[in-house]
Amino acid sequence: MSTSSPNPAAVRGPNRWAVLALLGVAQLMVVLDATIVNVALPSAQRALHFSTDNRQWIITAYALAFGSLLLLGGKLGDLFGRKWTLIGGLSGFAVASAIGGLSQSFGMLVAARALQGAFGAMLAPSALGLLTVTFQGSPDRAKAFGIFSAIAAGGASVGLLLGGVLTQAISWRWSLYVNLAIAVPVALVALRLLSNHRPAARPRIDLPGVALGSAGLFSLVYGFSSAETSAWSDPLTIIALTAGAILLTCFIALERRVEHPLLPLHILWDRARGGAFATIALAGSAVFAVFLFLTYYLQQNLGFSPLRTGLAFLPMTGMIVLTATTVQTRVLARTGAKPIVIVGMSLGIVAMILFTRLSPHGAYISQVLPGLLLTGVGMGAVFAPAFSTATLGVKSTDAGIASAMVNTSQQVGGSVGTALLSTIFASAAASYASAHAHAAVLANAASLHGYSTAFGWAAGIFGVGLLVALLILPSDGAVRARSAQADARADLDLSLESA
Repeated sequence: MSTSSPNPAAVRGPNRWAVLALLGVAQLMVVLDATIVNVALPSAQRALHFSTDNRQWIITAYALAFGSLLLLGGKLGDLFGRKWTLIGGLSGFAVASAIGGLSQSFGMLVAARALQGAFGAMLAPSALGLLTVTFQGSPDRAKAFGIFSAIAAGGASVGLLLGGVLTQAISWRWSLYVNLAIAVPVALVALRLLSNHRPAARPRIDLPGVALGSAGLFSLVYGFSSAETSAWSDPLTIIALTAGAILLTCFIALERRVEHPLLPLHILWDRARGGAFATIALAGSAVFAVFLFLTYYLQQNLGFSPLRTGLAFLPMTGMIVLTATTVQTRVLARTGAKPIVIVGMSLGIVAMILFTRLSPHGAYISQVLPGLLLTGVGMGAVFAPAFSTATLGVKSTDAGIASAMVNTSQQVGGSVGTALLSTIFASAAASYASAHAHAAVLANAASLHGYSTAFGWAAGIFGVGLLVALLILPSDGAVRARSAQADARADLDLSLESA
């Protein structure tokens, strides 16, 4: 039977670590699917005979559906129970992946990727919301969030590796089929392991807010995707970005007036949570440069295979995992989020500056690995405390929508960063080629100049993130964390007494 009170076993029982393992695997599937298809794209293009201009829609279709429906997915979990939105998201993701793997045409593959994004928008906030509620008031909360944030931050590089392995060893279609091997068992375990909790009095869904918020996020993500493939001056790009800004402004104005908003604005206006959302967005937009341009550099300049390219990112993933778990369990409760995020952003700046020095025939050990290690430490130091702070002290009835904002910040930040840095890269490469028309190996030199310029801008984005951490994140983070945990324990004790 559904209830609005927390389940004691979910908080204190021995199954909470099993719940963490379940949610970690579900989150890994969503995150790695954003990159696993990238390595398989050339093979899929040859098999389905679509043009290079259309190739980006395989990525964009997923991003559009995922980014625009996250707020709705988070709210559905708050209203109907996160167990069923998690299982529904897993089941739908599996079906969409099977359709994608069976695709016989470009349109079928794009539709399958859009469906994956839509069900991922149900799945991702449900997973983080369940984690928030399961470890609410628990002394193990820090450790749980360290593990979860490490998965969320490092899963993209795992996707590159897995995509390379499957594409080379079997077929590009298995970069989609692999989701069935993850989603189906996880859904079956979730049926037995999780309990469903929803409000006793369920308010109406804010349908106008859903329409404005989803349309605004869709327009924003589409506008930045269009800028990446066309130009910032393209009429479609301008119209989409303008529409996105107007729709989201109207959405915020509406949410201030309705009785049961899709996005309760107190979640955003809290200084710690607002700062956490901003740092997640900025770090996500900057770090996408690492995946995007280093993948090209390793394959085109250093001659790495797709599999070897995926393996090259593993040291960064290892540092993310190590740093995120250490920060959460040993540092955050003493210092709060602010000093840790400041260190993470500073390391991001240094890493991007190192990447500006890439050379045509550089060695992986000397030119790439140091920057990857610094990036891993920096991202672990940013995402772990930011994920925890963004959901700290949130009422259980708002956990889903707060979790959706974490994923929205990461997704929109990634879309903005990819579009902005891709445009900067293309412009810098074209300018270099024009100025050095008679140089030998012009294309290679122009690409390197473009990479260097893009990484320089990425360092600037990390610099903005550093300013946000300095000016917005509160200095009393450790006190706030202890106070929120005490409040959560008090709420839990009251709910147990009334159960």
